[in-house]
Amino acid sequence: MQLHEFERGLQGRVAIVTGAAVGNGRAFCERLAEEGAHIVIADIADASETVQTTQTIGTQVLSLRVDATNPQDVHMMAQEVLQHFGRIDILVHNVGKYEEEPFELLSFEQWRHMLELNLNSLFLTTKAVLPAMKERGFGRIIALSSDTVWLGTPYLTHYVTAKMGVIGFIRSLASEVGKYGITANAVTVGLTAIQRPEQGGRVSSSILEHILPTQSVHRADEPHDIANVVAFLALPASGIINGQTINVDGGVARH
Repeated sequence: MQLHEFERGLQGRVAIVTGAAVGNGRAFCERLAEEGAHIVIADIADASETVQTTQTIGTQVLSLRVDATNPQDVHMMAQEVLQHFGRIDILVHNVGKYEEEPFELLSFEQWRHMLELNLNSLFLTTKAVLPAMKERGFGRIIALSSDTVWLGTPYLTHYVTAKMGVIGFIRSLASEVGKYGITANAVTVGLTAIQRPEQGGRVSSSILEHILPTQSVHRADEPHDIANVVAFLALPASGIINGQTINVDGGVARH
């Protein structure tokens, strides 16, 4: 690996970012675009604002409405990206959701839904993009997990299980794909300054004020903090890093 490959950044690479309509996903799109990547914005929600902010950076943008838990949607996403750009280099899998529920009140339907959204979606998107990466001999798979897997946060048994599954998936996948020039890594994150728990949750809206004193860095995490790590893992120069999990939460969990 030559140093000049780091300097080139991601010029001409194609990055798919799922869950890209808001928050961290939008920051990932913008940061990868700054490195020169063409961006595929994939979300089931309206992503028009992400499209607008990413396009202003001066890169090519393709926006697709995708339900990442739907095999047909995910397959069509990969086909459309290949038709449009002719390649897939990077997958940033940011689809996810958490809902609080004490285990004794947790229904099997809630359990299954959380696994489907946070873990099954990763299986589907990885399965869809891997052949194109393997064909070119280059790929970066970056999956977002949660620092709750290190903290054992209560009322999130279904969510924590799914997010720990993300880490297990990445570790095993890395062992299979590294020989093809493909890396698979996970990033665990906490709440950022722009996030708030859903109304009616058992954690108050002032959760950030409770978390900040436990951090070793006494400021709220921002989406760009996570985006910088994601961008680094996407670079050609990070090719020796594989099967790892990097925690980005200001030092709440000291993993």
